[in-house]
Amino acid sequence: MKAIYKRELNSYFHTMIGYVFIAFLVAYAGVYFMAYNLNYGYPYFSYVLTGILFVLLIAVPVLTMRSFAEDRKNKTDQLLLTSPVSLPKVVLGKYLAMVTILMVPCVIYLIFPLIIKSQGTAYILTDYLSILMFFLMGCVYISIGMFISSLTESTIIAAIGTMGVLMALYLWNGILDFIPSGAGTNAIGVAVILSLLAFLVWQMTKNWIISGAVELVVIAGTVIAYVAKSELFENLLPNILAKLELTDPMTVITDSSYLDISGIILYLSMIAVFLFLTIQMIQKRRWS
Repeated sequence: MKAIYKRELNSYFHTMIGYVFIAFLVAYAGVYFMAYNLNYGYPYFSYVLTGILFVLLIAVPVLTMRSFAEDRKNKTDQLLLTSPVSLPKVVLGKYLAMVTILMVPCVIYLIFPLIIKSQGTAYILTDYLSILMFFLMGCVYISIGMFISSLTESTIIAAIGTMGVLMALYLWNGILDFIPSGAGTNAIGVAVILSLLAFLVWQMTKNWIISGAVELVVIAGTVIAYVAKSELFENLLPNILAKLELTDPMTVITDSSYLDISGIILYLSMIAVFLFLTIQMIQKRRWS
């Protein structure tokens, strides 16, 4: 894994993507820092991080688009698939290389609260917690981008697809407002989502029996639950999907100055899920 990590990390700086990514995040943070903290006198650097979240929607797809798509396009993925290194170590090595690049601007951000303190009142702990959550959110975005890159051999499609998914997550609260609250509609929505999971099982296993059994259980379970107690489905999807709001842990720190442990658990869980899905997609290609 160490060799994969070093190879990927060096490749990002040889192609200048790493330098551009770091400069992009630091430059935007610097502009917002001057506007919010120096000109208007806000004592919280967390305001800056909340303001530049949208920058990750552009920067992360550029960073992750080539992680697997380029190898697949150039057929160099065959070297990885036939190497003695296990697939989890290959995926983790690539992922940690991108996380390391994200860590560089986050380390630089640690200086900004100290500058605020030198000018007057500062909230160092709150700002450092915000930087931690910003870093973890970026790690989630990277895991999503790497998974999407594993689905295609086109770096452009990988970048656009990642940007689209991240944009949807960024606008998550607004999207939830359009989801109906009725029991019948929510029951159908639950069945559709679980059916997509059954389709994912088929994609990973190519076993119609297993995926068909999962689909049958999904449909039967949803119908039985709806007939037995339909009120369970009232506002079910909005309430469940609201738990996937990724920006809430950041805004909680900014607004209330306390760390949301459930937010950290959500971030780490999503990272684990998308790393697992990436491994499964690469594993599928190895045996196809």
